[in-house]
Amino acid sequence: MDIQAIKQRLAKPATRFFAGGFRPSNSDEESWLGRVFFYRPDEGVPTNADGEPLLPVAQFHLPSLPFSSPALKGIRTLTLFVGYPFPDQFEAMGNNWLIREYRADDELARKDLPVANSFLKAFPLRAEKLDEDYPLWDGAGVPDDLVEEILKLERAGDIESYYEVTTHAYEHKIGGYPSFCQSGVDPGEGFEFVFQISSDAKINLNVVDSGSLMFWKHRASGEWALYYDFY
Repeated sequence: MDIQAIKQRLAKPATRFFAGGFRPSNSDEESWLGRVFFYRPDEGVPTNADGEPLLPVAQFHLPSLPFSSPALKGIRTLTLFVGYPFPDQFEAMGNNWLIREYRADDELARKDLPVANSFLKAFPLRAEKLDEDYPLWDGAGVPDDLVEEILKLERAGDIESYYEVTTHAYEHKIGGYPSFCQSGVDPGEGFEFVFQISSDAKINLNVVDSGSLMFWKHRASGEWALYYDFY
């Protein structure tokens, strides 16, 4: 198998995001980090079991993006809240972290609801389409049969290394592959990687030590899973 056939099997599209660097429009279609302003009329900032508010981490307006995960089909707006200290990896959603999904027929109200203990800085997002994102070599994304084919190409001198011919986006993104810092994990059968929020000095987010908050969604049940690792 040649390298082009391998890349064709591995490549996935993605939208990656960069915080700030431009004047926000404050339109309904703008995506943000460190800010959530869309809620149902009866909703507010979610709290944990102790009544402490979760941090507003992200708001995505999906129809405005150049690419959105098939797992988010039909969703117009997605918002993310996470507690601090961070939840345990693979902790069930609900108490210490929460994703809210809104469809086109959901009634939403704009509310700027301050969270007193939030250390995140709010920035609008610039979205960029990536046609090809590739898994990290030790990141639970390269199937075993392709690992062997790539090693054959390296031994034959056809390529110097896997990273010579592939690229990986470490930034905030929807789609593509997760940016593991350690060896990759598998959240279980039926789960599809959907998006990640990475450590970013601009928004004052450090996931323990330069890690990323990574999110999967189950294709059948719609259940969400959260994992993070770090250096």
